[in-house]
Amino acid sequence: MNNNRLIGIALLVVGVILLVMGYNATQAPVEELAESFTGRYSDETMYYLIGGAAAAVIGVVMLLRK
Repeated sequence: MNNNRLIGIALLVVGVILLVMGYNATQAPVEELAESFTGRYSDETMYYLIGGAAAAVIGVVMLLRK
């Protein structure tokens, strides 16, 4: 395996972990209460979701690229 594939795997794993952490944060009672009043999630939760999605996509692209 070359370095790009290893980095791609690492990014994919980190992205999935961040997405799971972000999803779990959206299900927290305090987060649900704040979202019901403001209509959006906290900045930290959004950072987890956006960062996780970006890392996962970049990881998949690196894995599929030759």
